[in-house]
Amino acid sequence: MDSGSNGEEPTSWDELCNINLMPSELFLKFRKELQGLRVGVNLEFYNAPCNEYLAKLVLKPLTPGRKWKFIYEPLHQDVRLLSKKIPITKFLNLQVGIGHNFQLHATGWKWKLTTCLGGDGVSRIRNKTSIGLFPGFDLRFGWRADYVLPEITGALGTGESMFNMNSGRLQASLDRVEAIVTHSDTI
Repeated sequence: MDSGSNGEEPTSWDELCNINLMPSELFLKFRKELQGLRVGVNLEFYNAPCNEYLAKLVLKPLTPGRKWKFIYEPLHQDVRLLSKKIPITKFLNLQVGIGHNFQLHATGWKWKLTTCLGGDGVSRIRNKTSIGLFPGFDLRFGWRADYVLPEITGALGTGESMFNMNSGRLQASLDRVEAIVTHSDTI
């Protein structure tokens, strides 16, 4: 790979393409379906940037048009009621929530705009992929890929190089692994 006219050292392939398969989040989710509701206990383990553990109790309706979910975090004494993600455009979603923290005696609301695309000057794809291993047990993988597409430029008679190539970059990572155990009484 040529360094071009800017005098920089050539970049190694390890720097151009980096794939990290060590997840920073591990979730164990236990779900029980009762009379149109899903009751869940989530055990969440985070190993980057610092080690942390969260437990959550989650309650949400099973209907396809569900509009809310209730979350209780006993360790932080947080209670939240969240709307489902509301599509604003094909790639943009809005989520709104209200919550109360019993330790801080504080009530407030939050909103969040999310997308599967975007980044800081870098294109990003974020997605979740689910695999049903057998009835009642699923694995879900949260992954992302940050990339800069290759670029070829050139000039003639301007004092710049006749041919320049930027190889692009790819940084992909497996961010989250979820093991989901669901017990349902449906026959």
